[in-house]
This record gives sequence, C-alpha cells and structure tokens, in this order.
Amino acid sequence: MQKVALVTGSATGVGRAVAVRLAKRGFAVAVNYSRSKEDAEETLRLVKAENVPGILCQATVADDAQVRAMVERCRAELGGLDVLVNNAATTKFIPHDDLEALTDEVWDEIFQVNLKGAMYATRAAMPLLKARKGCVVNTSSVAGLQGHGSSIPYSASKAALNCMTQSLARAFAPDVRVNSVAPGPILTRWLEGHEEHVSKAIAQTPLKRAASPDDVADVVEFLAVGTTLMTGQVVVVDGGRTM
Repeated sequence: MQKVALVTGSATGVGRAVAVRLAKRGFAVAVNYSRSKEDAEETLRLVKAENVPGILCQATVADDAQVRAMVERCRAELGGLDVLVNNAATTKFIPHDDLEALTDEVWDEIFQVNLKGAMYATRAAMPLLKARKGCVVNTSSVAGLQGHGSSIPYSASKAALNCMTQSLARAFAPDVRVNSVAPGPILTRWLEGHEEHVSKAIAQTPLKRAASPDDVADVVEFLAVGTTLMTGQVVVVDGGRTM
C-alpha cells in the first residue's frame, strides 16, 4: 500500500524539506500552499523526482472548508493518509513591550493559522489517520516554551499548539500518535530583514548556529517514521539554547 503524507505550508523552507524527505522515504506527498504557487510547484517537482506520486493543494489552513476539501483530495487521489505534518504558520514581528500593537486582528490572524489551522487539518485527517494507524507531527517553536520569539501572540500560539499536541495524543491513542517539533530560529526567508534575531539567538546557543530546514526535517522524519513509541512529546531542536 502506498504511504501518503500531507505537509501543510510546504512551498518553501521547512515544509519543502519535510515533503522531499518523506518522498525519499517512499511517501506520496500532498504539497500545500496558500499563495506561493511557483514555489509549491517546485516542491512538487522535487517530490515527483523521487518517483512517488504527488499533488498540489492550494488551501489556507485558516479556512476549515478548504482544509476538508484538501484532505478529501488525499483520500480520492492518493488513497488515504498516513502522516499529517501541520507546518503552515504565520507571525508578526512586534517588540514584546509594544502591547498597543497587539490588536485583535493580530491575535486573530496568528491563532487562526497557527492553532486553529492545525486543529482543522487534524480534525479533517483523523478518520484517514485512524484507518492506517498514522501520526501527526506539528511544527511548533521554542518560543512556545520560553515566551521569546517574534511576538507575544506567536509565542502564545505555539504554547497552545504544544498543549493541543498532548491533548490530541491522549485522545487518539493508541490509534494515532501526535507529536511536535520545536525549533529555534530557522534559516528561511521568514527571517529575512530580521537577521538581528538570529544573531542574538546564535550568541546564546551552545552549538553556535541556527537551524536549517533539513535540521528540522530530521526530527519530523524521525517522529513520523523512525519511532512507534513516542506520542505527546515536544522535541526541541535548537542547538542547546533552551537547555
């Protein structure tokens, strides 16, 4: 039976690295994007270069109906679902002491994508995952463990995602495992123009470097296919910064 993975937010960065990594492991991959069509098409090309099926799914995870339609495509076109990687996310770079900048719109947008989006995808995918004893891997952040990061709402959304990971792991064991990976700063275009954040983080990091997308994909791959006894865990990959 062909194994199938859905990776949200897989046009670039960590999502692309995860999609290609799972394709190398023999998974058919559903590549998801919301706006970056050309980048997503390149991810799909890289996936298919591994001689596995792939489909391109435009959907914003913030919209429950779009997410349900995307998961239905996984069933109809790829045959089911074994792994869901909730990677899509958004943020705003707002100094933590600028509370007046934390409007309802900022809170709502970040939580709608980072938390509710992961919940929408997990809810839609759960029947397919249960049928195949599959798993969910959420892309979280050390910001959700220590309260630093690009903004307070971003940190709070990732803390909530960590808690939701544990709740879902309890609720759906033993059929479906649910874990999170929590990186520190990752060298992607997300941080372009915010290099000072990376420099400060590296100065406090024992291994003296930020994460690459492949560093994060290493852990996602392990949680998805390298273990069968881990669930409800938040695995930190940040070069030792938070130890």
